[in-house]
Amino acid sequence: MPPRSTTPDEPDPETVFARLDREAEHRDRAGLTRRPPTRSARENTLDLAGNDYLGLATHRTVTEAAAEAARLWGAGSTGSRLVTGTTESHTTLETELAEFYGTESALVFSSGYTANLAMITALADERSLLVSDSHNHASLIDGCRLSRAEVRIVDHTDPDAAASELSQSPGAGLLLTESVFSVDGDTAPLRDALRVCRANGAALLVDDAHGLGVLGEGGAGALTEFGMRAAPDVVSTVTLSKSLGAQGGAVLGPYRVIEHLRQTARTFVFDTGLAPPAVAAAAAALGVLREEPERHARVRGVAEGLHRELVRRGVPATRPGAAVLGIPVGGANAAVAWAAACLRRGIRVGCFRPPSVPDGDARLRLTARAELRPERITEIAAVLAETAPAGAR
Repeated sequence: MPPRSTTPDEPDPETVFARLDREAEHRDRAGLTRRPPTRSARENTLDLAGNDYLGLATHRTVTEAAAEAARLWGAGSTGSRLVTGTTESHTTLETELAEFYGTESALVFSSGYTANLAMITALADERSLLVSDSHNHASLIDGCRLSRAEVRIVDHTDPDAAASELSQSPGAGLLLTESVFSVDGDTAPLRDALRVCRANGAALLVDDAHGLGVLGEGGAGALTEFGMRAAPDVVSTVTLSKSLGAQGGAVLGPYRVIEHLRQTARTFVFDTGLAPPAVAAAAAALGVLREEPERHARVRGVAEGLHRELVRRGVPATRPGAAVLGIPVGGANAAVAWAAACLRRGIRVGCFRPPSVPDGDARLRLTARAELRPERITEIAAVLAETAPAGAR
């Protein structure tokens, strides 16, 4: 068929974006098409896919703080942090986060993703070497890509491989890792990572999104857990949307680092500030965590109990370092089918497929919740075992 005649003002619909249809067909065949599930406020399912580990997203103190902030400040922050987007509640939260986490200073961002982009792109340039764990989150990967630095990917949780790369760096080296890896839930060997950094004059950058509220005494995070509070050569990011049940992110570290980000990080300078209701909710959740430090111990106990019950039933769950458990499945279609079967039994689990994980390495992902009782843990494990598809490994 000859091409359809068009004018400069009338593009040919058969060619413009035609590749998108082919890509969609490929995703469908591979079981990789994603459709965001729409939750109902009255949904009668147990959520093991979200990250509200401590149950603070619906805690009365937290929700009332958010509502009061909306009435006081409005629904949004009205501008970037350097224009009108910094309220008194933003600066108060930053002070409280730094004190709780054990760093000199903190800077709040609109999300954990933008916090990671800020940390990496503001601290690295074309003269830097970024050494990144192969299992790092997409936000860390994107930060590396945007940084203009040389990037070396090393084997998962391998300090010796990181040391080898850092030793060859002629410029400033930065070692980049998560504290708790978001898919399988294992923890990084942070003490070894810091030792490697100091032996090579490098800095350690830690994404502690899944550590805050779960690791460390009272849930104070990975730096407390691994004895690295106030370290002058360590910078961390956290999210406010997981253990704290709100939204947003923060970078924490030495004052001079945070001040540098305040002046140069594009996701701080040009992004609209975090909405005041989310800021107030995060501050209130931090207050609850301080008053009820046993919450973090409960969620770790639930994660360990769930792991024991799953393994006892032959489900190959990864051992949790904090609140996340991964279950290897293999094929994407098998993972989708397993997650759907669990949902029909009233349990929502995460389903991780490429590109979130490598090809052929699909996962179910479960997140522990502090309020789960032993009988509920037993029920969850039984449902996972009973619904496992024949093709799951």
